Amino acid sequence: MRWLLASAGLLVGIGFALTGCGGSKSAARTTQTTAAAVAAKPTCAFTHGWVALANKIQADVYCPGWLPDPLTSQIGGQWNNIDSVSKDRSYLISFVWQETEVGINGAGGELHVNLRGYPGKAAIPTCLEGLHDTTPTPCFAQPHGNVVENGIKATLYTVNQDADEWHLLLAWHHAGGLYTVSEHLAPPLDYRKTVAYLKHELGSLVLVAPTHST
Repeated sequence: MRWLLASAGLLVGIGFALTGCGGSKSAARTTQTTAAAVAAKPTCAFTHGWVALANKIQADVYCPGWLPDPLTSQIGGQWNNIDSVSKDRSYLISFVWQETEVGINGAGGELHVNLRGYPGKAAIPTCLEGLHDTTPTPCFAQPHGNVVENGIKATLYTVNQDADEWHLLLAWHHAGGLYTVSEHLAPPLDYRKTVAYLKHELGSLVLVAPTHST
């Protein structure tokens, strides 16, 4: 009888030991998987158009690895409504989705994301107040703190002009230039979700460099 009890105790001890080993391996695998997920870098799904843009302005550009569904980052694609480069090499790339039909809530919706770059210019550009007001005003104003994602420290601006009017906007500096991403504050997004989307977009940005000189 004593032998049976001793054997049972030994088996229980072995079982706990094996369970402990298995738990350690499982925890290690979970840690490795989590570390891999954290270490995974964002990717640009439509590199060709962004490389072409970088080559055109001879400066780095930022391709968004994530945009709210159904938007994609394809320059020249279905959702790309503005693809503009100015003489000073600054650019505006815009993606928009609109739902114009009146729904249950009595209004349609819009998802609108702008990406800008001002190579070699660190200062905030100047815009005009409005159609009939020629008073110069900063294009991006009313800073509301900083957001850090993907190694980028950006400032959140809540009062913006031109194509970024009614948008919340993040601006940061890179290689002596100013870059921005903005999101329209409009249904189906509220302020909190617009900021969350901007953080996600900032964290997904992929820096694209020119591949050749002109």
